[in-house]
Amino acid sequence: MLTAREQFLQGLRFQGGPEVRAHIHIWYQVWEQHQAQLGWIENFSPYVTIGVDRTPIRPAGSRWTDAWGCGWYYPLESHDGICVSHPLASWSDLATYVPPDPEAHDWQQLARTVEQEKREGRVAHGSVGHGFLFLTMTYLRGFENLMLDMAEDRPELDELIALVEKYWLRFIQHWVEAGVDCIGFGDDLGAQQALPISPRTWRRYIKPTYQRLLSYCRSHGVETLLHSDGYIVDIIPDLIECGVSRLNPQDLVNGLDNLARLAKGRVCLNLDIDRQSLTIFGTPAQIDQHIGDCIRTLGSPQGGLDLMWYVFPPTPPENIRAAAEAMHRYATYWQPG
Repeated sequence: MLTAREQFLQGLRFQGGPEVRAHIHIWYQVWEQHQAQLGWIENFSPYVTIGVDRTPIRPAGSRWTDAWGCGWYYPLESHDGICVSHPLASWSDLATYVPPDPEAHDWQQLARTVEQEKREGRVAHGSVGHGFLFLTMTYLRGFENLMLDMAEDRPELDELIALVEKYWLRFIQHWVEAGVDCIGFGDDLGAQQALPISPRTWRRYIKPTYQRLLSYCRSHGVETLLHSDGYIVDIIPDLIECGVSRLNPQDLVNGLDNLARLAKGRVCLNLDIDRQSLTIFGTPAQIDQHIGDCIRTLGSPQGGLDLMWYVFPPTPPENIRAAAEAMHRYATYWQPG
């Protein structure tokens, strides 16, 4: 019997079994409101894993300053926040700005953890967190400032990119030295209907760093997992060229047909199931149809597809059941009959 690690790596490389596995993560507010109706969900399927936030992550109104000096405000309990303070809002501060120290982690302990995970047959994950390059620059400069910087081709941008890249390169080197199987990158590159910058601008400012850092991982035998919210259709071939092993795109924003045309068979897909419209406001029958369509359109007997779904409020319990049962039902779609 394959270990979880072997199963994961074979799926990434299109060498896995035909089952389409899924992960559902239930947000705290949903669990708090509907937990009495969700007792069935844990361990209900060998193909669907469940994560549940049973306690709030942080109270509404919280504030925090991160390691880059960016100030955050969290208006809603347990939800992500808004970057409201930007340490490089003025370019005059760039000369004296001190980035975080990539050595400020217990890398020896993390390496021991990696060794134990692999020994136990689990996937050894490394991560750069959420905000890898593009988002980190929006946090440092402010979104509108960064958009103007790119439109005006500000010379300071190359220095800023080099600063961020240098930090993440050393961070990634530590993970590679620790022996991880894969490193996760989170960078929301898309808006709701388009890229926030043109593909040409993305290739000028963002792609070179992606290419250098992701290819570094791949050249050292480490797989790369990229999460990106938003519309990224125009740069999917670029991301594959840069060395993405597994791509986590949103389904409806990008379109299943577009994902099939540009990515199917070329990169493992960790498909992010809609949490904006269909799974909240659709009927159970519509949800079942959509999950089936995802697997029929993007799956294959060789693997290369899995699903993930974050359950946000106000998703009703009947829609949670419909999505979970569909993920179980269609998981074996590609198995021989």
